[in-house]
Amino acid sequence: MTTAPELSGCKLLHSGKVRDVYQYQEDKLLIVATDRISAFDYILSPLVTDKGKILHKISMFWFDFVQNIIPNHIITGNFDEFPEELKQYEFLRDRAMIVKKAKRIDIECIVRGYLAGSGWKEYQKSQTVCGIKLPAGLQQSQQLPEPIFTPSTKADDGEHDENISFEQTAKLIGDDLAAQISEMSITLYKKVSDYCSARGIILADTKLEFGIYDGKLILIDEIFTPDSSRFWEKDKYVLGKSQDSLDKQFVRDYLEQIKWNKQPPVPVLPEEVVNKTKAKYVEAYEKITGRNF
Repeated sequence: MTTAPELSGCKLLHSGKVRDVYQYQEDKLLIVATDRISAFDYILSPLVTDKGKILHKISMFWFDFVQNIIPNHIITGNFDEFPEELKQYEFLRDRAMIVKKAKRIDIECIVRGYLAGSGWKEYQKSQTVCGIKLPAGLQQSQQLPEPIFTPSTKADDGEHDENISFEQTAKLIGDDLAAQISEMSITLYKKVSDYCSARGIILADTKLEFGIYDGKLILIDEIFTPDSSRFWEKDKYVLGKSQDSLDKQFVRDYLEQIKWNKQPPVPVLPEEVVNKTKAKYVEAYEKITGRNF
């Protein structure tokens, strides 16, 4: 699905880098996880077969896992429970969820437990990550003394998310809500990180999104997937270098390796990169959930 298909009884609201979001009834949305893959804010080609199904299944697993900590937007992600008018679209099976229509908080809630990616680049220059001062002498991929909340703006398509401070977040959404999403993000990160660790996985960092529904904070979008998180295998972890991860980092590394300038034209991914990416996503799903894909 390179472009969002028309669905009876649904109005396409937004076709994002990975998800298509439809209005389904006044107070419900239908969110479809496609096989598109993006990096550095661009959609790449070709599609990664079954990627959307992996994202859907792993999100559903985590929504269930953390539901005693915070409510979420899921009404159902089970195709067999869908209304008859949607059951005519078999492609929605295992990649679509009907959700409550919440008021989205326009902040990307990023939690970092390890020094990697853009955080490592910034630390080398200024000994900070998103303006947060860290101890001297940390190495690449090192665990931080405590997980840190490093929010960014939620950019529209075609624009780049921008790292912002907690103070800037509070100015945008208010002190109380900023404190609430920061505390909840770190609580969720710790809970899931402990679980992953027991399954032989390091959760290096992750991105979460929240909304307001019936006046309460809820979890929305996807959670703890290979698209939104860095997963490292504990038995392959080596301090002081970039890790071989079970997530989208493999694609980013390839694009850095070919020295793409992150401007159009967007390079086409070779078949071996696409296949290896899918294999990494499947491995992440199977190791985390204990289920075969």
